[in-house]
Amino acid sequence: MKRALTEEALATERLQTPIGELRLAASEEGLRLVLFATDPRQLREARGTAPARTHLERARAALEDYFAGRRRTFGEVALAAGGTEFQRQVWRALSVLPFGTTVSYASLAKQIGRPSAVRAVGLANGQNPLPIIVPCHRVIGSNGSLTGFAGGLPAKKWLLEFEGTLPQAGEGGARPNQTGYK
Repeated sequence: MKRALTEEALATERLQTPIGELRLAASEEGLRLVLFATDPRQLREARGTAPARTHLERARAALEDYFAGRRRTFGEVALAAGGTEFQRQVWRALSVLPFGTTVSYASLAKQIGRPSAVRAVGLANGQNPLPIIVPCHRVIGSNGSLTGFAGGLPAKKWLLEFEGTLPQAGEGGARPNQTGYK
């Protein structure tokens, strides 16, 4: 059974990054939240249980490595995000989007076998509780435009530039970065 965010088992931490402060929360099952400083949700400062601390420390180290350019994936970070089955399906698809690529909402909907669910995919993308780790910033408009992001469009732009895949106006679909990494 998953613990509520307000229970003592939850471990929290703040992490300074090039896109601003992130607030992290982990339970005994894994990382639960990555919140931007602008997110109005409150997280009590909490040490949490030893298993929660371990998940939090792994997530923090992985994010530090990502921002230092030493990491491109987060596969070994245990995730405990919750959500509906549809949201989890979208988030799983996001999790396998390679570093240095972008995808449109329509392409993502097709990828999960729900081509007419573009708006629902967009809503699920917007509800992603683990941005960066589950790379929702890699989803762009079908015309290549930057669309909403919990951390704000400047943060999304920074992340895409950092990954070498900032699309130009009019470009759409998946696109490898300049180094060809896929």
